[in-house]
Amino acid sequence: MGRITHTKASLSHQKDLLKTYGAVLPSLDLKRRQISAERARARRELLALEQRARDLEAEVARMCPMLAHEHIRLEGLARVVEVRLAEENLIGTRLPRVEAIEVEVADYGLLSLPFWVDQVVSRLREALDIQIRLQVARERIERLLQAERTVTQRFNLFEKVLIPRTRGTIRSISIYLADTERAAVVNSKLAKRKKERAQAR
Repeated sequence: MGRITHTKASLSHQKDLLKTYGAVLPSLDLKRRQISAERARARRELLALEQRARDLEAEVARMCPMLAHEHIRLEGLARVVEVRLAEENLIGTRLPRVEAIEVEVADYGLLSLPFWVDQVVSRLREALDIQIRLQVARERIERLLQAERTVTQRFNLFEKVLIPRTRGTIRSISIYLADTERAAVVNSKLAKRKKERAQAR
């Protein structure tokens, strides 16, 4: 920050700055609240996905206890072949969003594997889908946290540093200008009296 000159022009400039800072503060606060609300929503979505993943695991364990059978090979039954992501812009923060997830199911012999494998495949597809969505949900929350930190830092800079400093500068310039004005008035009166005394002689 440069040296402040104690002039009326400088006082006017500082008052303009204070007005600008005052206008920026509410928009930063609004942005911070919007990001915070979106983060809370994203957190609820993440918790719901995590709960569904746990429920799915319990479902599979309950419905298909035969999965533990070591002679039935189920590796490679399903795999993710494509994930399409998009980005959405939330007040300046780029957030990933799942557009589509394509899971490919391998051809397996209906007669060579037990009937319950169909249920396993169905649950496996859903589990793979949930895993991708969980990764994206965690990334969204991470980006929102970073954005919230940045906006909070800016808000604090304006509220706790720039605005108080500018108010202090305005006060300092105002006091200086008032003192200078008083001194000029006093000097003027002294000069007038001196002149009057000189004329009276």
